[in-house]
Parts: sequence; C-alpha cells; structure tokens
Amino acid sequence: MIDKRLFKLKGIINTLVGLVFLTGVQGLAILAQGIFMARAIVDFWQNKLSAATGVSIGLFALAFFVRQLLVVLKNQYMATYADKAVETYRTKLLEKYTENGSNIIVNQGTGNAVTILGVGLDNVKNYFQLLLVKVFDLSIIPWLILIYIFYIKWEQGLFLLLIFPVVIMFFIILGLAAQSKADAEFDNFKNLNNRFVDALRGLPTLKQLGLAEKYSDEIYQISEDYRKTTMRTLRIAMTSTFALDFFTTLSIAIVAVFLGFDLLNGKMTLLPALTLLILAPEYFLPLRNFSDDYHATLNGKNALTDVLSMLEQPAIDQQDSLKLTGWHDQNQLALTNIGFSYDEQVTLKNINLQVKGYQKIAIVGESGSGKSTLLNIISGFLLPTSGQINIANQTVPHLAQTDWQKQFFYMPQHPYIFHDTLRENIKFYAQQATDEQVLVASQKAGLSKLVAELPEGLDSIIGESGRQVSGGQSQRIALARMLLDDQRKILLFDEPTAHLDIETEYDLKQTIAPILSEHLVFFATHRLHWLDQMDYVLVMRHGTIVEQGEPQQLLTDVHSQLNQLRHELGGV
Repeated sequence: MIDKRLFKLKGIINTLVGLVFLTGVQGLAILAQGIFMARAIVDFWQNKLSAATGVSIGLFALAFFVRQLLVVLKNQYMATYADKAVETYRTKLLEKYTENGSNIIVNQGTGNAVTILGVGLDNVKNYFQLLLVKVFDLSIIPWLILIYIFYIKWEQGLFLLLIFPVVIMFFIILGLAAQSKADAEFDNFKNLNNRFVDALRGLPTLKQLGLAEKYSDEIYQISEDYRKTTMRTLRIAMTSTFALDFFTTLSIAIVAVFLGFDLLNGKMTLLPALTLLILAPEYFLPLRNFSDDYHATLNGKNALTDVLSMLEQPAIDQQDSLKLTGWHDQNQLALTNIGFSYDEQVTLKNINLQVKGYQKIAIVGESGSGKSTLLNIISGFLLPTSGQINIANQTVPHLAQTDWQKQFFYMPQHPYIFHDTLRENIKFYAQQATDEQVLVASQKAGLSKLVAELPEGLDSIIGESGRQVSGGQSQRIALARMLLDDQRKILLFDEPTAHLDIETEYDLKQTIAPILSEHLVFFATHRLHWLDQMDYVLVMRHGTIVEQGEPQQLLTDVHSQLNQLRHELGGV
C-alpha cells in the first residue's frame, strides 16, 4: 500500500517521526477518554456522586478535547507536508519533461503527461494526507488499547487479538479485488485522457475528412467503458465496507455478551466491564477509518506510482557528446539506416539521408507516411531505435544534442503563443534583442497590420486570456522569432500551412520564401507547390523513403513513368 520509493522523499522520515508522536499521544487520549467516561457513568449508575465524579467528567472532557485537537493537528501537519511534497514532485516532473522532451510524450501520451501534472498530483496530495495518517492510526492506536484490555481482562484481549487478523483478511481479499478494478479504471482514465487530447488536436483534420461525428461516437464509447468500470469498483468498495462493519460489529457484540455473563456470574465488576465495552469499538475504529479511506487512496497510489516511475526514467544518454559551435556551408549531416518504433510498431525504417551546408529539403508524403516522425528524429525530439548519425564529422547516437538544438528553429502546425505581450512572444529565442530589432522583424514577418490593430501595439497581451490570434498570425509570430535570431541556421517546418486557407497560405509563402536562403531547411508538407522553393525532395510512404532527388528530376521521372504506362496501356 505504501510505495518504498516514498521514503526517499526529502524530510519524510522526520515527518513520520512527528506523526508517530502525535498518534501515540492521541492513543493515550482515547484510553483516558474511555477510562474516565466509564468511571463517571458508574458513579452516576451507583448514585455515588462525589468530587471524584467531577474530576472524572473534567478529565474525560480534557481527553476528548485533546483527541479531537490531535486529529486536526495531524491533518494540518500532513497537509502542510503534502503541499510541499506535491510541489517538489511538480518541479521535478517539469524538469524531467524539459530534460526528456517529447520522449515522455511518446511513451506516456500527451493526455497522461498533462493529467499527472494536474489531477494526478492532486490525488497524490490526498494520498499523503489520508493514507499516512490512517496507516499510523492503525499501527499504533489499536495496540495501545489492546495492551490496556489485556491488563484488565486477558481473555477479552486474546479474543480481540485473534479476531483482528480475521477481519483484516476479509478486508484484504475484497480490497485486492477493488484495487484490481481501480487499476483497470485508472488505465481507462489515462486512455480516455490521451484519446480526448488527441481528438482535440486533430479536430480540424477530422472535420475536413468528415469523421468528426464518427470519432465522437468512439469517445462516447470510451467514456461509457470508464463509467461502467467505475461503478464496478464502487460496488466492490461498498461490499468490502459492509463486510468490515459486519465483522467488527459482530466482534463487539461477542465481547459484550461475554462481559454480560461475567457480570451476572460475579466474575467482574461494572467499572472494568464498562471500560472494556467502551474501548472495544475504539479498538476497531482505526481499521474502519482506514477501510473508508482505502478506496479513496487507490487513485492516489496509482498516480504516485506513475509520478515516481516517470521521475525514474533515465536521462537521455550522451546528450552533450556533440561539439558544434554553429552550422556552416561545409557542415554535413548523414543519417544511415535510421529506424524508429513506437509501442513495438515500426514507424520509420531504413532511412538514409545525406545533406550538406544550406540545402533546402522537402519531405513529402500522405498523412501517416512518417514525415513528422522523421522531422522529430532530426530535431532530437525523438530518439532513433536503430541506425547511425554523423554530423560535422562526429558520430552521435541521436540528435537530442544540446549544441545541435541551439542551431535550429522549429515551426509546428500550431506555434505556441504565450500569455504575454506580442513583443515578448517575438523575443522568445532572443531576449537580448532591442525594440528596434523586434519592430523590424515583425514588419518583415508581415505583422504590421496586426500591430496596428492592437490597442497597445507590440505591448498588447496576446495568447491565453489575452487577444486571440488567427492561425496565420501565429505562424507570422513564429517567423518573426526566426528573423530576430540570425545565428540559428537550421529551419525545421512541420506542415506550417496545413490548416490555413489557400489565400492565407499564399501570403505566408511570400514571407517565408526569402527566409529560406542561407539556411539548412527541412520542410515537411503535403502541398506540392512548396517544391519550387526546394533543392531536394524526399518522398515518404509507410515510414520509408521511396524516392528522393531534385524536384525537377522527380517530376521528369514521374512523366516518364506516366508515358510508359500510357504506352503499355495503348499496347494492350
């Protein structure tokens, strides 16, 4: 129930020592509460009211107050630690995301990675607050009570000691069944997150293909599976709670019956019998409280397991093995037999490519052919599973190299626009740029109209919770970022105009074309009119390069193949 890796967290040992002390004091307060309550009741029953009766009532009230105060203090104590622990995990996760980049997204899925940072860490916080308090209550309080019960009546103490593991055994059996269902529920939850995020990202494409309605049915079916799994888990949880309540109530009833026989036979006086009867429910209460919160902590345990597993993912090997101060016209990049597999499914295979200097290379192919994956390999966002890479006469296992990634700009289909001023968005890669340089870059990128429309010009807030920009405007902002830093000589484009209308794409093309000169360019696209700006073309299909060459040469080959096909058909 408690992951051993939890004990590696900073400050956890001192926190648990403090929790043990508070729980021990609470256990003594519960004992005192039961003892003095029994004394006061016996005095009232026997009509022997005296100053001692008042003292018993006062001590009972004090013990009750201390008990409740310690419950509040323990919860607050663990809540404070849980907040610090969760923030520590959040910081470490963000560092891990930054360190390993999209490799985490490939392995975990976008939805799961985002969920862990949000809802997942909230569940971890509940796990810390609920589980540790309940576990230490269960580990300390019943045994303090049991020692006192043995002192009063060893036969009742022996019965309670023997019945405790029986109750726990039934709880474990039903708890394991609930945990199995909860694990399945959590897997469904992660699956739903990933599918939902992917659906949102691909919604424009689904609409264009007329598949939005069909995909909504699939999302509905996934959510229904999640709902059914959740209800099955709740049924088991309710059954286990009922079974636990039944056995503990039955055990207390048995104790009460034997105490009654002892009272009738004169083997026991009223005060110790009543004290035992009051303490018996307290003996089982920590177990019942643990049972009530056990199922609530299962999601937290699963989330903590995911967080710890993600943090233990190894850093990318040899991330700084490449030494590259800049990209020049004599530098070379060679990919030899590069392959990439995702979830045991081959996505790229036998990729061979050699480029030199400031070539402009188009990567074309239908959707799903591997264009974006190849671009992510080149950018270092994904690590190849096979093959060899040579860059500037240095052999490296992958391109997730610090010096390599300092040399390029990457423009995706949807550039990220930060909640900040337009000026700061443009200065993202070049914080040292002057206001004049920012203004010139915005004009060259075709942002003059947008700047004029904004109430505060370049100082207007855009992005989330600010002025929303169109797809074409966001691409121009990304271009302005490129123009502002002329030290980066490698440009990577991942279908930057895929979701733009023809008119906007044409205008954007006029802006992009001059930027491509004096740069090494990789341009993934399925729109062939970009080929007139390229020096070399890679044609991809099913994860392999099926053709490559200069654009005019490929067009000539295509025409030759068409003429040959016409000739063959004519012969038939």
